[in-house]
Amino acid sequence: MLGRTANGVFWMLRYLERAENTARLLEAGFRMALTRDVATSEQEWRSVIVTTGQRRAYEARNGTYAGIQVFNWILRDRSNEASVLNMIELARTNARMVRAGLTREVWEATNETWMRLSEALARPVRESTLGSVLDLVRRQSTQVRGAMDGTMLRNEIYNFARLGKFIERADNTARILDVKYYVLLPAVSYVGSSLDNVQWDNVLRSVSAERAYRWLNAGRMDPRSIAEFLILDGRFPRSLAFCYTKVGSNLRSLARDYGNAAPCHAMLDEADERLREGDIDEIFDAGLHEFIGGFIARNQAIAAQIQRDYRFTE
Repeated sequence: MLGRTANGVFWMLRYLERAENTARLLEAGFRMALTRDVATSEQEWRSVIVTTGQRRAYEARNGTYAGIQVFNWILRDRSNEASVLNMIELARTNARMVRAGLTREVWEATNETWMRLSEALARPVRESTLGSVLDLVRRQSTQVRGAMDGTMLRNEIYNFARLGKFIERADNTARILDVKYYVLLPAVSYVGSSLDNVQWDNVLRSVSAERAYRWLNAGRMDPRSIAEFLILDGRFPRSLAFCYTKVGSNLRSLARDYGNAAPCHAMLDEADERLREGDIDEIFDAGLHEFIGGFIARNQAIAAQIQRDYRFTE
């Protein structure tokens, strides 16, 4: 397969997943800001910007961390290369570039996503409409994934698309965990407090994990159990362990197609083993923030190695 096609489908799904998960991170920040008084809510919005890696660009154009400034910057500001609107446009651009490799349903779902979000974000978003806009981002990205799962041939194009999807999803689940535990929690003294529990509950909601977690944990709400669920539980489709199981299966499919395993396979196997043999008590003892930082760095290295091994770049 041409590297241009592999690049297009890989980044199409990465941008789509990134847009959805940025919206989820924004929702987490919004819910957490609502639990704080006006004087301190800006700290919650600031933490969202820090976690998305946009602090320097944001502060160059905005003087405060007022909520309406933050979520409009993240959702629709054209000067923000990492805005949701720009991510959706990049997903569509990549889909158009490899349109011959996609089914009609996948292309139409992607194009519709771009049109509907372009219309919804043509005007500044108000706090009263923020929830409906975030819901739209989630629904539209789900529609594209559904079209892909329901109509695409399980070939190398599909495998590269899934690699982009699950590498990006793992990165964003890790970042949502980080924004709670390291950045949003006001002080170590809050760990285990009622505020801490509210914030953890909001994190579960932001990754659509609240009901699944409660089914498995009988309503128990403590940081270690929730972190274990989002990091190590291979049954939940947004956990780090689940994402790496899927990355591994798609890399193995590519190895069969190409007749050999590449260096990225060994990197993934090593990282996956860390998760399969992981122990939540050891993770907390070493530092959850440090664990997440290491995971994100390894995840980025695996993504870069996949691009080198299969000879495509962004």
